[in-house]
Amino acid sequence: MKKIFVFFISLTLVSCISVEKHNKNLETPIAAEHLKKDVDFTYKKLQKFHPKLFWYIPKEKLDYKFDSLKTTITKPLKPNEFFLKLAPVIADVREGHLRLIPLEKRFTKKETKKLKNQKGTLGRLNYVIENNHLYVKDNAEKVGNLKVGTEILKINNVPVTQILEKYKPLITSDGYNTTYQKYSLARRFNTFFTLEYGILDSLKVETKLKDSLQIVVLKRETKTKTEKKKEKQDQKLTEEKKTKGYNPITKSFNRNLQFLAKDSSIALIKIKSFSGTYSKKFYKETFSTLKKAKTQYLIIDIRDNLGGSLAEINNLYSYFAKEKFKFIKDIEVTSRTSATQADYLSNFPSFTKPLGVISYPIYMLVSVIGVKKKGNQYYLTDLFSTKKTKADAFYDKTYVLINGSSFSASSIISAKFKADQLATLVGEETGGANDGTVAGIYSTQKLPNSKMKLPIGLFLIQPNIEMTNTMKGVTPNVEIIPTLDEVLQKKDVQLDWILKDITLKKQDLKFP
Repeated sequence: MKKIFVFFISLTLVSCISVEKHNKNLETPIAAEHLKKDVDFTYKKLQKFHPKLFWYIPKEKLDYKFDSLKTTITKPLKPNEFFLKLAPVIADVREGHLRLIPLEKRFTKKETKKLKNQKGTLGRLNYVIENNHLYVKDNAEKVGNLKVGTEILKINNVPVTQILEKYKPLITSDGYNTTYQKYSLARRFNTFFTLEYGILDSLKVETKLKDSLQIVVLKRETKTKTEKKKEKQDQKLTEEKKTKGYNPITKSFNRNLQFLAKDSSIALIKIKSFSGTYSKKFYKETFSTLKKAKTQYLIIDIRDNLGGSLAEINNLYSYFAKEKFKFIKDIEVTSRTSATQADYLSNFPSFTKPLGVISYPIYMLVSVIGVKKKGNQYYLTDLFSTKKTKADAFYDKTYVLINGSSFSASSIISAKFKADQLATLVGEETGGANDGTVAGIYSTQKLPNSKMKLPIGLFLIQPNIEMTNTMKGVTPNVEIIPTLDEVLQKKDVQLDWILKDITLKKQDLKFP
């Protein structure tokens, strides 16, 4: 027992020293020469692993940007000061999945436990950004009693417009679309703010609601016993929670089916993310239900869906296809061995990592054998083979709701729906590109001096359609962009348009 006690004490001390060392490095400037080496390292790795690096920017232009960046580094910088210089250049590649990960402050076990028992401040609010202004979109927990529609003017005396201007260059989308940035920045605002200013116990926030100005102090609060008990209950998975993908943080289901008419003629499937987990069961049950209900109109809502599992969207599409189909093109990679550089073990939970280690040689072998060379390019050819349609496929009228925060897998399935004319797309141009994206699996590179991480997508994934070459997102068949007031008032003008269109179609059927 004495030896075990000494071991755990030693482990705790090592952990504390590691945390202290890491946090000290955050505040230690790095020599300019070393930072320039990190710039060269970054560009070298991008050219080695990224299969479509010069899709949206010519090589000469990107060469110039990286060279110019080095000329601006004339003095030592702290790691995250360097981040603010390098991240915008990486964003100029215009690949939404590609981003530099800054260093974050680490905490001891005692500090982590304390933070877990607290409720945050800005991170508990949902925001909407319009014309470089930040508004409260949702405040379910009534943080600071800020009402929906309240504009945040200043935080600790710093103008929010100034903060947003600083963070804007860190955000990019796929290609030249501009719809994604404001959604992404609103979602990541608190992350960037915390990175810059740290976790604060309180914040002074200057606000404006209509013509009323107010100063509110937001404080970190300790969770009550009741709140902790409810959190534990929320985390218990029932069969329904598994199938629908319950999220205990948002207290909502990831995917859900509801009927919008008493006769079940209109159905809505809301999918918040293509997580892959239990999705096969959900779709099997859902489309069986739609068939039995004799549903005539189906609405699929993938607004604010940032993507996820390719296997899930491949499976979902099989409930609409009218014949055998190949969902995506062969996946392009930079070389025969690039897939062997993937973060393989990171995809395994801790308790299954031993299985990952055992299966790793098989993965390596398949990664090499599965790659075929066509001309000067390398492709993974059989990852998603031709798939059959489902017995409960839906062939009546389908609508798909999209917006600028429909990204990655959401954009791929939207492009496929539109190209094959299987659905009417309603809403706003997607944040992900129409012609595909670079993602799939990643090779995470650690910059040698600043120690920041750069996950690089290894797969060029494209829907199996005729390319548009627009370098933009998937454009809707019917464009409807809600105003700021409509968003804040929770008016769903895009869904309303679909319901009106369905009403007109029903009338036409009654009165030919």
